Amino acid sequence: MAKRDYYETLGVERGASEAELKKAYRRLAMKHHPDRNPDDKSAEEKFKEANAAYEILSDASKRAAYDQYGHAGVDPQMGGGGGGGGNGNFSDIFGDVFSDFFGGARGGSRGGAQRGSDLRYTLELDLEEAVRGTTVTIRVPTLVSCKPCDGSGAKKGTSPITCTTCGGIGQVRMQQGFFSVQQTCPRCHGNGKMIADPCTSCHGQGRVEEHKTLSVKVPAGVDTGDRIRLTGEGEAGSLGGPTGDLYVVVNVREHAIFQRDGKHLYCEVPISFADAALGGELEVPTLDGRVKLKIPDGTQTGKMFRLRGKGVAPVRGGGAGDLMCKVTVETPVQLNKRQRELLEEFRGSLLGDTAHSPKANGWFEGVKRFFGDV
Repeated sequence: MAKRDYYETLGVERGASEAELKKAYRRLAMKHHPDRNPDDKSAEEKFKEANAAYEILSDASKRAAYDQYGHAGVDPQMGGGGGGGGNGNFSDIFGDVFSDFFGGARGGSRGGAQRGSDLRYTLELDLEEAVRGTTVTIRVPTLVSCKPCDGSGAKKGTSPITCTTCGGIGQVRMQQGFFSVQQTCPRCHGNGKMIADPCTSCHGQGRVEEHKTLSVKVPAGVDTGDRIRLTGEGEAGSLGGPTGDLYVVVNVREHAIFQRDGKHLYCEVPISFADAALGGELEVPTLDGRVKLKIPDGTQTGKMFRLRGKGVAPVRGGGAGDLMCKVTVETPVQLNKRQRELLEEFRGSLLGDTAHSPKANGWFEGVKRFFGDV
């Protein structure tokens, strides 16, 4: 039976580049590989054809001979110079296809002790605790080394034995169609050892789940998102590997009075209409207690007063921030008869006199200009 043209087999033009040849071969090899098409003789034949075609066309000298003489130029049985066990390019493409089939684990790697996973714990704190620092006790679920077997996974008095599947090598050689490949041993997972008599406490895992109670010292000045690292308090490693770490992540709860922005604190201070107009002295809260705040006469709502050093000293050092007090002038409600009379008298005294309302005066002038009244 006459052989198909190699270019036709790969589905490329005669002037195809090396990259195009490689791409075409990979596509066909993946599609017709025997492992993907068990008991399909047609797919197996197409896989063989693609291998033969790529082996010739990926070699510059063989391709030149094939282009000039056809199959006669590369077939040993017809006097050509073909045959042999492939070349560097074919080896490369084989590696690519192998990676696609076996997850890139060519050759494998012997397993062994592995570090335990790091853990995360979210710690809720009040603002006062975060600013001043505190010590808290937390309870964390984790995996710890099994004490009865000392983390080996083998029943007390026994030891892991050499894996009967790979003979202690950690890898096994498997036949994948026409390829003989080496993979990580599925039984011992590359460790070379297996548990013949598992520990009854951990069932051969070497680790058990347990809750640990830990004391955490929280430094003063921490804020939401800050992390405290507890070295070696994470999950126990497997097969004697080192223990992971525990990261305690701070989350500061909302406060009833203060809002925090870095090292500064903010709060709103409601004041009466009379205090805003006449001025006065108010007590305002800080994290260190009450302090006096002087309000000048004519204070408008939204006015910000700064109390220096009454904020937060950052955990990473530096001076304490400030407390910013924003004044909110409150309109009086639920007035009695006498209070209403006084306010009516006051309002009457202001009629026609806008000097007492600086913003209103400017606003009304702007309205007049808008409507062309001036």
